[in-house]
Order: sequence, then C-alpha cells, then structure tokens
Amino acid sequence: MTFPLNTWYVACTPDEISQGPLGRQVCGERMVFYRGPEQQVVALEDFCPHRGAPLSLGRVCEGKLVCGYHGLEMGCEGKTVAMPGQRVRGFPAVRAFPAVERHGFIWVWPGDAAQANADLIPALHWAQSEDWAYGGGLYHIACDYRLMIDNLMDLTHETYVHATSIGQPEIDETPCQTRVEGDEVITSRFMSNIKAPPFWQMALRMNGLPDDQLVDRWQICHFTPPSHVLIEVGVALAGHGGYDAPDAVKASSIVVDFITPETATSIHYFWGMARHFKPQDEALTAQIRQGQGNIFAEDQEMLERQQQNLLRWPERQLLMLNIDAGGVQSRKVLERVIAAERTSQTPATATA
Repeated sequence: MTFPLNTWYVACTPDEISQGPLGRQVCGERMVFYRGPEQQVVALEDFCPHRGAPLSLGRVCEGKLVCGYHGLEMGCEGKTVAMPGQRVRGFPAVRAFPAVERHGFIWVWPGDAAQANADLIPALHWAQSEDWAYGGGLYHIACDYRLMIDNLMDLTHETYVHATSIGQPEIDETPCQTRVEGDEVITSRFMSNIKAPPFWQMALRMNGLPDDQLVDRWQICHFTPPSHVLIEVGVALAGHGGYDAPDAVKASSIVVDFITPETATSIHYFWGMARHFKPQDEALTAQIRQGQGNIFAEDQEMLERQQQNLLRWPERQLLMLNIDAGGVQSRKVLERVIAAERTSQTPATATA
C-alpha cells in the first residue's frame, strides 16, 4: 500500500453524477457513485453480484441502482433488493463505501468504514463564504500521486514549466522556508519589488489595479494528508505590506489541489482556484479557470514522462536538494500515516 486508506479523498464533483452513475477507481478500488433515495450520495463496489458486470453501466431508478446487464436492483447499502424473475434474499452483498457531499465535492473513504468520520473532512472556509469564488476542473494524470505533491510543494519549477504564465526568475532567486506543524507541511516564499508575471498582471487588471507597477508576491504551500495541497498565492502593489496588504491593493487566491490516487501510477487531479476578489464576476471565474487549466496542463507531460523514467530506472537514486524540502517532509508525513495504519491493522500476537 503506497497511500493512506482510512481517510477522505475527493472522488468526483456533483455534476459528474447528475445524469446517472459514475464509475471511478480510487486507491485501487473500483467504485460506482450515484444519488440514492432523497438524493443522498452513495458509493458502492462497481461489481454486480450476478455476473460481475460494472454497476456503473446501469441506471438509477427511484433511488435504486439498476444493473445495465440483467436488471438487478441494488440498494444503497450494497444489498440486492430485486431482480426480474428472481428471489434475491441469498444474493451476496457488495461493499459500500462511506461517501459525503461537502464543499462542492463528493468525498469517499476507501478504508475501514467503521473508522469513517465526516468531521475529518477538511474545513474549507472559502467554500462557505460569499466573499470567495471558486472555479476548477479535473485532469487524469499517469503518475504516482506523490510526484504531484512534490511538484506542488516545490514551486521553483514554475520558472521553467510555466515560463509564459506564472513563472519568473525571482522564484529561483528567493529561497523558501519549510516547516512542519503536526501532519501539516508548509513551505513559503515572499518576493518583494518585482514585476508581476502575465497571469498576475491579468488578475490585477481584473481587480481594477494597475498591471505595470512593481508588486510584492507570495506563495505559501500547505500539505495535509492524505494528498491535499492548498497554496495561498497573490500579489500586492509594492510597499503596502505584501501578504498583509489591504484587499484594495492586492489580488489574492488559494490554489486548490485535491490529488486522489487511482492506482500506484495514476491520479485523479482535482484542481481549482478560490478567489478573494470580485467573487460575483462569473466571467472572471471562467477566465481564471481557463488560464489556470492551461497552466496545470503544462505539468501533465512533465509528470507523466518523469513517471515513465522512474519506472524504467527504478534503481536510480534521486537527488534531494534544499528546494525539495517541502516534498521530502510531505513524504515523511505520509510514511508516518501509512505506518500507523499498518500497525493498527496488524493482529495482536498471542503471548504465553
């Protein structure tokens, strides 16, 4: 096992199950998501107990999931409730996974259902406030989820991978600081009196601010298990306090990254940006979503080719430099969490 299981992952967005069931693999488990009775979210093993067909190829009828092969009807607890011409009392149940709809996402717990606690879903203040706007998307990327965490916790790559949008030499030239607070890893970089890169010039203009003045820029990356990275980013007109500047002279946002392992070498990457300026401007939300989507698309080829190299040369040791501290510390947290899971699942050894 290379990822925690007793935790909440983003599985999909509500619109993905608005028209019918959705099949998706999460942490190696094939699941089907749909809306059951009273529109509550249901997650089941994507397996019909009759002939093994994917239940996700079926349809939802009056809150029951109907298999698209022979019409078996599945209840939200994973038990067969009906099938044309058959008595179903003895049919084996399929696994049900805890699932919760919150903050505009569908969350699933792939591990021990008895340990699932909805209070452990991250609190996202920006998702509950009218002072913030959110827009995002989903990419499927063929890489280990830890490679994406490495990528997001070390933003020096922006200078090279995102040179035409958010990258600039000052990112390389300004050292970052890394600290660990419990299971949270935080890396931060503050740049002063610099020119805003193209993406942030656009953000300044859209916020009614000049785009040709020097700015103070910040990047504060927060990793929390199992694979969530939230990055405070923004620019303020230089000399007004940078990160602490009043809203009237800055454009600030939170880059949202929910990384859900599909397999050991593939992920569902839910990306987005929560914006703390002009939240009611839907056209601006769409423009930023498109721009940010283009930025994240630039990472995909790099990460997938990196994964291919690592699989081809598994014996090669990678260098760990000072810029890698955020990713290194995040992996240490993950190793600790996974080890704790394994320990809790190990049966006690009888003693004489």
